[in-house]
Amino acid sequence: MNLQYKIDVDLKQAMAAKNRPEIDLLRLIKAAIKNEMITQKKQTLIDHDILSVMKKESKKRQDAIYWYMKGKRDDLIEKERAELMMIKKYLPEELDEAEIRKIIAEVITEVGEIAPSQFGLVMKKVMAKTAGKADGAMVSKAVKEVLK
Repeated sequence: MNLQYKIDVDLKQAMAAKNRPEIDLLRLIKAAIKNEMITQKKQTLIDHDILSVMKKESKKRQDAIYWYMKGKRDDLIEKERAELMMIKKYLPEELDEAEIRKIIAEVITEVGEIAPSQFGLVMKKVMAKTAGKADGAMVSKAVKEVLK
């Protein structure tokens, strides 16, 4: 099922159930997708592009939670966490650190002898293999540790 279609169906269901927080979030996501279509000058986006938009929205929520924790705003933390959970149901399962390290080991055996100066090469190949299933910061940290 197309991700755009799934979002539309979920929005209709939320409207029927009068679930205000979900309606607001899905409308915001649809607006972000529309903005991305305008930016890319396309009529429609493929699922990969929509996932990219969803990851950006997820990152915004994670950052907001961090800052609300610093500001001791428990009411807003709960709102952002609820939105983050709604967004995560559209995202693929993320790889854990052990799976990332396994992929790094595969890349290193493919490439052969690796020096710490080849960080960029390893990162490029690992990010291509993880293709949206792993956070770039986590991959970067794991690659740096392996290359030491």
